[in-house]
Amino acid sequence: MTPMTQARRRALLIRSLLDEDPRLRGAAAPAAAEEQRRLLRALLNVRAPAPASDAFLAVQDEYLRAETAAKGIIKLDDLTPAEPGLYLWQGDITTLRVDAIVNAANSGMTGCYIPNHRCIDNCIHTFAGVQLRWDCAQRLARQGHEAETGSAWCTPGYDLPCRCILHTVGPIVDGPLTDAHRRQLADCYRACLDLAAQNGLHSVAFCCISTGEFRFPNEAAARIAVETVRGWRQQHPNESKVIFNVFKDLDRELYAGLLGR
Repeated sequence: MTPMTQARRRALLIRSLLDEDPRLRGAAAPAAAEEQRRLLRALLNVRAPAPASDAFLAVQDEYLRAETAAKGIIKLDDLTPAEPGLYLWQGDITTLRVDAIVNAANSGMTGCYIPNHRCIDNCIHTFAGVQLRWDCAQRLARQGHEAETGSAWCTPGYDLPCRCILHTVGPIVDGPLTDAHRRQLADCYRACLDLAAQNGLHSVAFCCISTGEFRFPNEAAARIAVETVRGWRQQHPNESKVIFNVFKDLDRELYAGLLGR
């Protein structure tokens, strides 16, 4: 049997998602591959939390894992520590093969619904697959209320190379930065590390929590992140190795200064 190509998988996923929505049923997909990728991501982004068929998931899982593999998967052993147990790495967090990556979530916890938005919440939910949104929606329903700032959840990584995803809700800064904002951001880091330890996760990659859409000043956020992680690891020796994952050059320079790189 001829192996299914990525183009064929992509076409099947687009057709299934279009036909799933009565408003889009029968709509034509674009012919160009890059336009198809954008459409598929948009359809995944706007899909409401719901289970998917085994047939859909089988194709989706193969497609997303192949897309991530094509970007190049990064292992902890590929990185050089900045100091014992602490790493700095600039790149796409969805390509890290570690025990856990951290998602900067919102209080609704089911991901970003804006088509093709570039926030980390959107990226993680896109490449983890539709199972993640459904999982989070079910957890939220059981909890009975939105997640609190500074709290964290642990879910499987699904189609990502990481074992688990730690979802945390960072503070939103509307106006001057306050001590309450600082405490809440530190709570995010501690909650994720506590959850990692409880679940036997020994390597955790943190994104720059709250510095994007939530407008926490980058320099203050980096300082809180490094100080909180160092403090936690002093109290929990031999626990998780931590990767500070940055995407912007600004954040790389800030963390490099704090870590003596």
